[in-house]
Amino acid sequence: MKLLGIVGSAAEESYNRQLLQYIEKEFATKFDLELIEVKDLPLFDESNDQTESVAIQNLNRKVLRADGVIIATAEHNHTITPGLKSLIEWLSFKIHPLANKPVLIVGCSFYDQGTSRAQLHLRQILESPGVNAIAMPGNEFLLGNVKEAFDEFGNLKDDKTRTFLQATLQKFMKFISVVSKLDETKDQLPDEDLQARGSVATTIPDVDMSSDHWVEEAAAKVHPVKGDTYVQLDHGILTVDQIDELLKSMPFEITFVDGNNQFLYFNHTEDSKNMFAHRKPEQVGNPIGNCHPARTHEHVKQVISMLRAGKLDSFHMPVPHGPGKYVVHNYQALHDTDGNYSGINEYILDFQPIIDWYLKKTGKQLVGGKVDAVSGASKKDTVEKPDAVSSASKKDDTEKPDATSGASEKVSRQQPDAISGASEKD
Repeated sequence: MKLLGIVGSAAEESYNRQLLQYIEKEFATKFDLELIEVKDLPLFDESNDQTESVAIQNLNRKVLRADGVIIATAEHNHTITPGLKSLIEWLSFKIHPLANKPVLIVGCSFYDQGTSRAQLHLRQILESPGVNAIAMPGNEFLLGNVKEAFDEFGNLKDDKTRTFLQATLQKFMKFISVVSKLDETKDQLPDEDLQARGSVATTIPDVDMSSDHWVEEAAAKVHPVKGDTYVQLDHGILTVDQIDELLKSMPFEITFVDGNNQFLYFNHTEDSKNMFAHRKPEQVGNPIGNCHPARTHEHVKQVISMLRAGKLDSFHMPVPHGPGKYVVHNYQALHDTDGNYSGINEYILDFQPIIDWYLKKTGKQLVGGKVDAVSGASKKDTVEKPDAVSSASKKDDTEKPDATSGASEKVSRQQPDAISGASEKD
């Protein structure tokens, strides 16, 4: 479970920050907690709209990605801090990532009441139109007399306080599960155009994307640099040839699909039949819809939509490629310097040689019977094996499912790549 913790105070030394840091450390086995600071954000100003700024868009994506949000608020004059109020204004002005998002409110105070009035006011703000967050009812964590609450290592000293905080967080995790089942809007993502009929700033116009000679035709139109021409990167200067050699040397297959869903590059190092994704040079430039059987399109759309919307940063899928291999197709969302989605880096890697090398070098071995080296799931040779996506059980000698669509097919058939490599014979 992934949670986002908002430090609601801009103070350099904040007990509310310390509380969230304690939660992050103490409950690391229960959930991942990422902290963000109100002091790192611009103050809200409707006449100086910064909704599209890197800081606000990064915040937007993090809130969207999180399963839930924990807000640690200080109390200033019976209410929340200006910095926290400003953050909520940005997230309810033109974007609304807190809508239907489970929120837990906590807070620290020098006095006995422990930010109770600020928490009450924050609850009203979170429920207001435009914000529409779902604050967990009751179970406020009010930490009073905070100067005496932590030891020199940043840990809560009082056993009863620790126990109550643990119980509150356990209830919040259950609350998130309940809300996620009720939230019918969660899967309503924008539909993806797999035929790349739109365009982005880098789209090369007036060149047939489906042409087998797209690279040559596009090059004749835009005259790209090549060979020993230098290219300045963010942390270095390389020639085009050096960049090409570097990408080809990577120990995994790389594919780039741009924000318009056009397949633009792969590190071609060997024949298609020997690649996990079976890519061919003539496919470059194609809309990715042309690189997939129609039966897989809905699954492809769902993955891209989640990456584009910031629901996921990356997506990982094991795909069967025969005995002695554990091949994972990984899809990483790319963003430009302004934080806007710009495409997908797909990299495909067989983890089995790495696992074998590690076991050989360390002298360690897998225990507990026949254990899946990656997932750790124990299983016997005769047990039915699950489909990589649907988990449908099947015998080893039955037809193998397509890893993306679940469609049944013979073992000898080529496996399709989940994003850009269609299954096909040479």
